[in-house]
Amino acid sequence: MKKEFPKGFLWGGATAANQFEGGWKEGGKGISVSDCARSHLDVDVQDYKKQNEVTTKDIEEALKTDDEVYYPKRHGSNFYYHYKEDIALLGEMGFKVFRLSIAWSRIFPNGDDLQPNEEGLRFYDAVFDECAKYHIEPLVTISHYEPPINLLLNYDGWYSREVIDMFVRYVKVIVDRYQHKVKYWLTFNEVDSMIRHPYTTGALIEDRFPGKNFTEVIFQAMHHQFVASALATKIIHESIPDAKVGCMLTKLTYYPYTCKPKDVLKAQQDMRSTYCYSDTQVFGEYPAYLLAKFKNEGLNIKMTEEDLRVMKEYPVDFVSFSYYSSSCVAADDQGLKKTAANTNIAIKNPYIPSSDWGWQIDPIGLRISLVDLYDRYRKPLFIVENGLGAVDELVNGTVDDQYRIDYFEAHFKEMYNAIVEDGVDLMGYTSWGCIDLVSESTKQMSKRYGFIYVDADDLGQGSYRRYKKKSFNWYKHIIETNGRCLFENE
Repeated sequence: MKKEFPKGFLWGGATAANQFEGGWKEGGKGISVSDCARSHLDVDVQDYKKQNEVTTKDIEEALKTDDEVYYPKRHGSNFYYHYKEDIALLGEMGFKVFRLSIAWSRIFPNGDDLQPNEEGLRFYDAVFDECAKYHIEPLVTISHYEPPINLLLNYDGWYSREVIDMFVRYVKVIVDRYQHKVKYWLTFNEVDSMIRHPYTTGALIEDRFPGKNFTEVIFQAMHHQFVASALATKIIHESIPDAKVGCMLTKLTYYPYTCKPKDVLKAQQDMRSTYCYSDTQVFGEYPAYLLAKFKNEGLNIKMTEEDLRVMKEYPVDFVSFSYYSSSCVAADDQGLKKTAANTNIAIKNPYIPSSDWGWQIDPIGLRISLVDLYDRYRKPLFIVENGLGAVDELVNGTVDDQYRIDYFEAHFKEMYNAIVEDGVDLMGYTSWGCIDLVSESTKQMSKRYGFIYVDADDLGQGSYRRYKKKSFNWYKHIIETNGRCLFENE
């Protein structure tokens, strides 16, 4: 019997409006938090915390300028102007699914508007119609690091309970509008990222909460997003009976650095610090260990009986996640080598290689992650972000990115092993940044993930022309054969 992926496996790629779309002031769009996220051209990959720190003064400065050099998310990859060409390229590769996000501020420019922006709605109509032309299913992230900046300035972001109602209004509009065009939905991208970068996820800035415990502020905002996610799931299921709604988490896979019991315990605790968010969205209730954290740390999270009822009644249908690398942890990390990871810094694992940006490359870690998640939740899984950020060199109109092909091949084989040998129900796979975009972690164009090269540099200079990399045709063949070609030489 020939090895191949399950029939109907959804192969594709992923983007986010705030990193890819551009057109930040076009078509009636409002300003989002990401439009005010300043890049640091002297990127320090060992200090993500510094790069994610934002103050009210930073926002005030951002709102005074139309600069797109130091605010690269304002231009992204200019998908707003290239969407027909881009989707045609994805169709040429044979994509079954395209993960993208809707920019909230393109539909409700200020977040608190009573009426939607029709021009913004028409833009996504056109995008979804192009997808349909090539038989590509959209997988839509409703909120991906782009709350309207007005919600931060006038409502304290997701800390404010009022934002739930604004979000529900937004969800009702897009679900009603696109109910015949979209059946796969994600509520919040990496909902757990509120802990690591509360500004982009929750429109929260610490200096706007004087005298308050900012950790409590973050978890209160998280609670509001849990309620909003459940309400979005309710709206989608009532409007689109065959729709599937997923949560999305950052899969930070931790290994104990040694077999010392304290290191093993530390790894378990760190894993729980990620799982607590998906546990809440899958099971519809807070896990006991997260409630214990609130109690032990004196965090007073306001939640009503109605909140808890809604969360319990409308859990997600599937679990999606990002996976880029694994990390080591130790009870005492003094003197141990550190390296960059997905928006955090971790102990370097001496047994696995690293990317150009220090992220460790661990295909087996993906299999471990799939097994852990499926054993825990027993719901379908969807890998919606994975890939290799690398320095690509455009030569004679293409990029010889064999290193990216090698990365994908190793990860795809471990996905297959998880499905066939471990019994994991995996719906599909969307590689991150299938067309080059502005990196979230470093705000650089030069950290490239795509099968398609975008001619733009870290200063936003270039033609923005698209070029197929070597990996383009390789991935096309993967999709054509449903992964059979991975095993041709076995």
